[in-house]
Amino acid sequence: MVAMKGVISDTTPLFMAGMRLVPAGILVLAVAIWMGRSQPKSWRAWLWIILFALVDGALFQGFLAEGLIRTNAGLGSVMIDSQPLAVAVMARFLFGELVGPIGWIGLAFGIVGISLLGLPDEWVYGLIQGNLWRHGWQIGVETLQALWQQGEWLMLLAALSMAIGTVMIRFVCRYADPIMATGWHMALGGLPLFALSAYGETDQWEHLTGSGWLAIAYSTLFGSAIAYGVFFYLASKGNLTSLSALTFLTPVFAIAFGNLFLAETLSSLQWVGVCLTLISIYLINQREMLSSWLKTAQPSKGAEKKPAKGSDSDSSVRI
Repeated sequence: MVAMKGVISDTTPLFMAGMRLVPAGILVLAVAIWMGRSQPKSWRAWLWIILFALVDGALFQGFLAEGLIRTNAGLGSVMIDSQPLAVAVMARFLFGELVGPIGWIGLAFGIVGISLLGLPDEWVYGLIQGNLWRHGWQIGVETLQALWQQGEWLMLLAALSMAIGTVMIRFVCRYADPIMATGWHMALGGLPLFALSAYGETDQWEHLTGSGWLAIAYSTLFGSAIAYGVFFYLASKGNLTSLSALTFLTPVFAIAFGNLFLAETLSSLQWVGVCLTLISIYLINQREMLSSWLKTAQPSKGAEKKPAKGSDSDSSVRI
């Protein structure tokens, strides 16, 4: 996020999004071929890969790059990494992955946190003070357009696209090798972004310097090729909710480096939203461990405590 934000003023968002995907996809495909992974063969495999490329490639990176223009790197990272909340819900209903009471509490924290991040501060203060209820929400075309112009909402759409892509990998891997599918979905997903960039953007690379190309190369190699390959390989085999929630570490680094290198700051409400969102993702990720700890810490129902030897009471104390 910090590397992309630092270079985005010298290039265009859709071109940068395409650069994050196509070269990285080619690199992952080369590694997959070197590893002897099999190419997709059936029409179902290619259909799922194309859908995967559209949702997790083109839509995710497109919304992310466009949203990054209108928000800062640290806040954008928090918004993107809210996707475990959506993954938890979808995995619960599609694959029967248990969420549990702690997981649902985490989801509730996440909804509040994301709301504080995405809604204008005036709305939140107005709701607390009751002004919005007295004067109405005034949700009309102008308000929706204003919300759309905020990068936070584009980041939420990017997070939703990534969440759907995370769930889709289970279906993709029924017909194709996960690493090969990851490479193809990046290579194919970047093509619409390049096409849209060629149609509607100008000066995509004229102002890029050596450091700018280095930042794009970093985002492509580490942020796409390596990260995508490892993540979706594990997503095809492990628990989707817990795996996706591991990304809660990303915004911690993004906020720190955004403040250090880009002098980014957040409002007080946004800091509260950041904390609630990180707490929610931690609760979702660690829900099984926390549930086990609570069960072991709580005495079993119906257990009885025997009176101490020599006690005047001869009745048992029920725990």
